[in-house]
Amino acid sequence: MQNIREVLENIYYVGVNDRRITRFENMFPLENGVAYSSFVIKDEKNVLLDSVESAFTRQYLQNIEKALDGEDLDYVVIHHMEPDHCRNIDFVLQKYPNAKFVGNAKTFKFYEQFYNDDFKDRYYEVKDGDELNLGKHNLKFVFAPMVHWPEVMMSYETNNGYLFSADAFGSFNAIEGHLKAKNIIHRGDWLEQARRYYINIVGKFGKQVQALFKKVEGLELNAILPLHGPVYDDKESIDFILDKYTKWATYTPEEKGVVICFASMYGDTEEAADILAAELADLGVNEDIEIYDVSNTDPSYMIAACHRFSNAVFAPINYNSGLYYKMEAFLTELVGTGYQNRHISFLNNWSWGGTSLKVSKEILEKGKHEYIGEDVLVNSSVKDEQVEGLKALAKAIKEDLDNSEY
Repeated sequence: MQNIREVLENIYYVGVNDRRITRFENMFPLENGVAYSSFVIKDEKNVLLDSVESAFTRQYLQNIEKALDGEDLDYVVIHHMEPDHCRNIDFVLQKYPNAKFVGNAKTFKFYEQFYNDDFKDRYYEVKDGDELNLGKHNLKFVFAPMVHWPEVMMSYETNNGYLFSADAFGSFNAIEGHLKAKNIIHRGDWLEQARRYYINIVGKFGKQVQALFKKVEGLELNAILPLHGPVYDDKESIDFILDKYTKWATYTPEEKGVVICFASMYGDTEEAADILAAELADLGVNEDIEIYDVSNTDPSYMIAACHRFSNAVFAPINYNSGLYYKMEAFLTELVGTGYQNRHISFLNNWSWGGTSLKVSKEILEKGKHEYIGEDVLVNSSVKDEQVEGLKALAKAIKEDLDNSEY
C-alpha cells in the first residue's frame, strides 16, 4: 500500500506517520505521534529530499517507487543527518544505483559516523549557495548550522519560492488527513505542539535562527516544507509561523499571562500557588493563568509555557537543605532553552532551612529577568501573614501586566 500525495505541482509527499512512538528523541512526550516528512520532486532530474525512521523502510520505499512511477532517481538530498531523517539513505541508494548522494562535508562526516562509507563514490558535495538544477526546478542550498545540528542545510527552490526547511518550522503530531497548515493552524492543539517542539529542541539556538532569517530575508516564500508536521503554502499560514518563530527566536513573550511552577511534597506549597492564582483572578487578571507541578508534569510543557507568557512565578522548596531536585532539573533545562527577559516572581517554602530560593535565583540569573513583587516565604504551611503576602504579590503582578506592553 502506498500513501503518497502531490503536495505542490510535481512535488510529492512520501513521508510516514509514527503513532507508535511515545517520546520524541526518547525524551519529549507525544500524545499523537509524529510525522517524518520526505519529498520527491519530479522533473528532468528526479530528486528525493530526506529520509524517514528505520521502522518504516518497506512503506517508505514503496512510497518513493509510486511517486517515481517507473522513472529512475537521480539525486538524494539530505538536509539533516539526525537518525529520524537518515535511517533509509542506504536502502534508497541500494535500490537506485544511479542516484547521487547530495550533502555538505559535515553531512558525509555524520553519515560515516552512523553508518559507513560504502557510497563514498556517489557523494555529491555542495557548499553554501550552490545550486542544483533539475529542469523546471532549481535548488539553492542554504546552510543553517545549529538549526539545530551543525550540518543542517535547507533547499530554496528558486523558480517557485519553496523552502525545504529541515527541522525548522516543524511540529509534533502525526498528520491527520490535512497536510496543509492552513487547515489546522487555528484548530486543536497544533500551536501548542509546534511551540513545544521549537522551544525544547531548537530554543537555545535563537541566534542561529535569527541568522537564518537574515539569509533568507527578501526571498519570495510561497511554501515552507519542514521535516515534521504540515506544509505551509499560503500567505496566512506562512506569515503566522514566521511571526511565531520571530518571537521564539528573539525570546519575546507571545502574550501576556502568568505561569506558576511549583514543587510540593505534602501540598502546602501547592496550596500557596492556588491561593496566588485565585487572588490574580479575583483582581481581574483576564490573561491566562497556568499552574504546573514540577513533580507531575514533563518539563517540556512547563518550558513551553514559560516562553509563551510574559510573567512567571517559581515556587521552589528545600530538600535536604538544597533545592528540590525536580525543580532544579526543570529550572536548569529552562535556562538551557535560552529563557530570558521575562518578569518573574518567587514563592518559597523553606520549612527548617536551606538554599532553595538562593539556588533558584542563581540558576535563572543569566536570563536577565525583571523581578516583580516581594518574595513570599512560607514556613511549612500557609498562615494568615503568608496569605497577605500572596495578595500583595498578586497585586504587584496585576499592576505589571496592566502596565507592560508586549
